Amino acid sequence: MSAPKVLFGFHAVGVRLKTAPQSIVEIYYEPTRRDARMRGFLERAREAGARLIEADGLRLAKLAGSHGHQGVAARVQPLVQQHSLDEFLDGLQEPALLLVLDGVTDPHNLGACLRVADGAGAHAVIAPKDHAAGINATVAKVASGAAETVPYFMVTNLARTLGELKERGIWCIGTSDDADKTLYQTDLAGPVALVLGAEGEGMRQLTRKTCDALVRIPMQGAVESLNVSVASGVCLYEARRQRMG
Repeated sequence: MSAPKVLFGFHAVGVRLKTAPQSIVEIYYEPTRRDARMRGFLERAREAGARLIEADGLRLAKLAGSHGHQGVAARVQPLVQQHSLDEFLDGLQEPALLLVLDGVTDPHNLGACLRVADGAGAHAVIAPKDHAAGINATVAKVASGAAETVPYFMVTNLARTLGELKERGIWCIGTSDDADKTLYQTDLAGPVALVLGAEGEGMRQLTRKTCDALVRIPMQGAVESLNVSVASGVCLYEARRQRMG
């Protein structure tokens, strides 16, 4: 069995309590916090049969590696990913809506991207193993539970994976500030993978070349680009809007 990892914050621990309570080894909580949110959380934890341990703020901060723990942290067994990307795509019952991240190494950005992907109903997030952040406690906290609900596939060769998506009829659309067409001039209602690079550097050249098309998000002000999580939200929600039309 894999070594336990740490989740912290009400959202991240709460989603694990709801979706896989048997994977929780133990929950640490700050007994001096007695507000309604903590009381409700502890009640759910007890109903789920979780082992509860009192811990002061210093111990929680050390466990979480952050002071943003909100008085709650948990040691949990990692959830086993049930499917390969191929098996996952085979099981989709509607046109694929995928978010592909190339070079997003900041855990706060990844967490925010996962949260947006969950909100927009993206089926999965895909990233390369060697140019990406993995799921850690910070990612899980920022994602507010989405790290537990959105499948996150880390692939060995991103360009090859994009090629395999294209063979499945999934249109790979990259975002670039210098693209001729805007996001809003593009048909996103069919199977699509939206490919975004890290802020500043953007996609790697090979990733860019592998995309079927490039689009830009129109910028009206002085700022030249958006944070990758904000750009992900703009793109995914436009795709979702078109599918509702």
